[in-house]
Amino acid sequence: MFLRLPKRAPGWIFVPLALLCTVSLAYFSILNARAAYAAGLNTRSGYERATQLEPGNAEYWYLLGRYWQYNLEEPGAQRAVRYYRASLALDPRAADTWLDLGTVYELEGNTQAAREAFAQAKRAYPLSAEVSWRYGNFLLRQNEVPQAFAEIHRTVHVDPKRSGEAVSLCWRVDPDIRSILDNVLPPDRDAYLDVIQVLGAQEQFAAALQVWARLVALHPRLELSQAIPFTFTLVEKYQIGDARRVWSDAVRLSTTPALRDPPGSLLWDGGFESGVSGGGFAWYFPPASNGVRTTLDSKERHSGRQSLRVNFDGRHNVNLDGICNNAEVQPGTPHLFSAWVRTYALTTDQGVRFRLFWKESSRYFSIETSDVRGTQPWTQIQLTWTPPKDVHQVRVCVGRDPSTKFDSQIQGTAWLDDVALVPQFVANSQP
Repeated sequence: MFLRLPKRAPGWIFVPLALLCTVSLAYFSILNARAAYAAGLNTRSGYERATQLEPGNAEYWYLLGRYWQYNLEEPGAQRAVRYYRASLALDPRAADTWLDLGTVYELEGNTQAAREAFAQAKRAYPLSAEVSWRYGNFLLRQNEVPQAFAEIHRTVHVDPKRSGEAVSLCWRVDPDIRSILDNVLPPDRDAYLDVIQVLGAQEQFAAALQVWARLVALHPRLELSQAIPFTFTLVEKYQIGDARRVWSDAVRLSTTPALRDPPGSLLWDGGFESGVSGGGFAWYFPPASNGVRTTLDSKERHSGRQSLRVNFDGRHNVNLDGICNNAEVQPGTPHLFSAWVRTYALTTDQGVRFRLFWKESSRYFSIETSDVRGTQPWTQIQLTWTPPKDVHQVRVCVGRDPSTKFDSQIQGTAWLDDVALVPQFVANSQP
């Protein structure tokens, strides 16, 4: 097809329609590219140029509005409102634009206009977690707590990863964890775990334990690693009884096979069989450093499937104290500590031993076993310890003192297995 175009001179020329369309598309492509380049400069002049080149593009008016909203050196709330309105005239279902418009109105003290803007964002995108979150925050600032909790509940339902942030926010308004559990958090395992970690970090242990109870009531499948952070925090804050209950719940809800610890032993996984580590009531193994490396060894063990192997590279005078576990003990009752140790070519005058650490009246104390060095077959080491009054927890660690001798760089290997801490009356009851 051809078009006949008039000319000033007499006669006609014929232009192919396809060529005309191609020229038009090229022109608008160049225009679009120039507008995108201008907006990409992230400057006032760039945004203004973009709106001039493409006045029908709602995004460019929105970006120009944001510039004026967040420009601290030259704030322009009214300009921001004007440009947001221009953007919404082109795209009235842009929820982000309604949200930012509502924020401007609120900061300017126009609460009613802000409320309407947030409500428009909800109508534009009712399933958005971000819309519900910002609308809920607005309602909290207006002290409309039930309505705010309902919006924040919708946020967490869509995006459980925001549970901790949601509880921190709602807690400042209504520090009643039961109300928050009932009205904000969905009954979701990951949401509860996130909240427990947040509350534990804030040392809100009573509230965190209530959330834990709700979690347990769901009977979820847990990995023990998911309980370690909270348990570790409770142990570090000497909430040992609560920590033990949390750990017992987690073990029951986990897929970890039953362990064959000695009857009555207060140490969990004294045989290093679970493969779980990281603190709390699981063994903590520090990263390999200063010539010490810990691994689980299935070829050499005293009993069970494996033991803990500790290897020294012979280039360091090691001060070893980082391989630890925790236990809840009974004050005033004698406890028998025991462990089996094997060594091969373990040099220097300082071998491996175990230490028990506890805190009493704001002071720290310890007691230790004899050490094992050289090359020794599986050997049991023991000590008896009675926790003082009001001492309910103890930390059990593998240790090695730095040597003061000339030949102080320790080399060789030690294997550890079947570590136990048994209240003496339990020990005596065994045949």
